[in-house]
Amino acid sequence: MIKSQTRRAIVIGGSMSGLLSALLLRRAGWDVEIYERAEGELSGRGAGIVAQQELIARLRGLGLATEELGVHITRRQIIDAQGRVTHEIECPQVATAWERLYRLLRDSFPPERYHRGKGLANFTQDQRAVQAQFSDGETVEADLLVGADGIRSTVRQQCLPEVVPLYAGYAAWRAMIAEEAFPPETHRAVFEIMSFGLPPGEQFLSYPVAGPENDLRPGKRRTNVIWYRPADEHTKLQWLLTDDSGKTHAISIPPPLIRREAIAEMHDAAERLLAPQFRQVVRLIEEPILQPIYDLVSPRMAFGRVATVGDAAFVARPHVGAGVSKAADDAAALVNALQQHDDVESALRAYETARVAENYRIIEWARHLGAYLQASKTQDEQAAAGKHSTDAAVIAETATLDFLHA
Repeated sequence: MIKSQTRRAIVIGGSMSGLLSALLLRRAGWDVEIYERAEGELSGRGAGIVAQQELIARLRGLGLATEELGVHITRRQIIDAQGRVTHEIECPQVATAWERLYRLLRDSFPPERYHRGKGLANFTQDQRAVQAQFSDGETVEADLLVGADGIRSTVRQQCLPEVVPLYAGYAAWRAMIAEEAFPPETHRAVFEIMSFGLPPGEQFLSYPVAGPENDLRPGKRRTNVIWYRPADEHTKLQWLLTDDSGKTHAISIPPPLIRREAIAEMHDAAERLLAPQFRQVVRLIEEPILQPIYDLVSPRMAFGRVATVGDAAFVARPHVGAGVSKAADDAAALVNALQQHDDVESALRAYETARVAENYRIIEWARHLGAYLQASKTQDEQAAAGKHSTDAAVIAETATLDFLHA
């Protein structure tokens, strides 16, 4: 193994993949600076995360405490429209909130090296270095630039302008609900358990996560709710993404701008389609998040001295529960390649070889799991829908990485 030298890295994006990349690079001896476009502190409102064992191992490798990472779930269940439990399995997992994991990573990175309000305008590179030009006019030079700036990645857009998110044919209503708001009977029925409801062509899911300020005390936690519903791209999705002013938003819509009639329609559908226990849960939702579901697939992840990681390169549908684990694996593979090669460009080519095929595999598995939710389906998607939409398949395959080891 070639010894790592003190070299400089610029990480574009200060969320999960950016922090994981930066922390692993620092651990390998790199001088690292993070540049985040948002002015304020990031927030993952409405986001719950299943912390896969692979991710927990990465966190421990960084020396981070994981004993109180989230809520320990032991069981899963499916509840039919009449409120009966039709399937139940043991499946021990840890569920956490986006804020909990983000804060764990953020607090481990030197604050003076995390720069907010710094949007990347473009970058140039030569055989010696890469130069990042920011929207405020500052230029920063480094040996390596890591694009960790998510689905709207400026880095990817410059490298692969033809690669854009592809709408999957359905959207998710999401919400976080305080544990203390649950009626006792509903709490007993669903709160501690990863619970599924499966109306025809849809999927409802809830599970417990930490409360505000990462509170894990009983009574202070929250439930993460996700309800996947088909929505035609040119009709229903456009209606959902249009606010009261008549503006139709691209990719997503800020929660406060979702029209009341769209939320009312969601509540009405819950009364018609969901189990009594889930109807009660939905009644507690006042300001949900609307998340259109997208695929993003990049043919490359290395561009000279520039690499993309996490959602900047590949976005998998949420059913796999692999988003943060995938980002952590990208970051670890990147650092490993850099430790094996003195030359940055050679290292990034090795990184790309290691990760592109694996990311494709995750994307394809997520597509299979979500095929039955799409508003329209190809013949192949219909075949996948039949295989992965049964109660037994949904309860066993959702939010697990067992397929990676199959």
